[in-house]
Amino acid sequence: MVSAFTSDEIMTVATSRFIRDGWNAFIGTGLPMVAAYLAKATHAPDVTLMFESGVLAPEPRSIARAVGDPRLQSTARRVSGMLDALLLLQGGNVDFGVLGGAQVDRFGNINSTAVGGEGYRRPATRLGGSGGANDIASAAGEFLIVVRHSRRTFVESVDHLTTPGFITGPGAREAAGLRGRGPVGVVTDLGVFGFDEVTKEMTAVSLHPGVHWADVEAATGFAIGRPDDLPTTPPPSEEELELLRVHIDPDGIYLKADRA
Repeated sequence: MVSAFTSDEIMTVATSRFIRDGWNAFIGTGLPMVAAYLAKATHAPDVTLMFESGVLAPEPRSIARAVGDPRLQSTARRVSGMLDALLLLQGGNVDFGVLGGAQVDRFGNINSTAVGGEGYRRPATRLGGSGGANDIASAAGEFLIVVRHSRRTFVESVDHLTTPGFITGPGAREAAGLRGRGPVGVVTDLGVFGFDEVTKEMTAVSLHPGVHWADVEAATGFAIGRPDDLPTTPPPSEEELELLRVHIDPDGIYLKADRA
């Protein structure tokens, strides 16, 4: 019988399941990093982890607190800088990336720049901006979005297009000259979502245990497609929970025990 788990844990496990063995995966700080460690410890031992700081192919012994943490550098195959990391993206050498953001719309576009107010120049809230997110979305083979589910985040149209998903729908990425498949999924604390092959609009793949469709509707600012048969997300296994709690993030740096 599987133990109780937190929303952070099921988001991490669901994210890790998108990572394939042998890939070059561009990873950020937070739950994506924990998910990458988990994938490497389970089904994807030969995934190559890449970080925006220029750290390439580390074999970390403990969880890092940032992408430039010496815990990553001490075992890395190569340590250079941000320019080299982004050049690897531009050269088509990255298979997969994981992104977050303040807003996500039905086409998988992300805003991490400016929210509300009078637009980009006079927003209600100024955020940190793209960093390497636009590079990942524009040049990696595919990318996954990992965010918490709320109407503030899931909006009909992003206030500012920081990072392109499918932009305005079918054919828009190709017309813009972007590389890769674009967003292949969205993992939230409510479920796992994908994108319709034809319309490129967001659609549900599975709901996490205990989550109801009404919860998704209440937390989303647009209509998400729903298949007739909507399964439950497979819960974390005992092995996955032990790896997360005992070996990967025992101090709860990223996995918060107080979340139900």
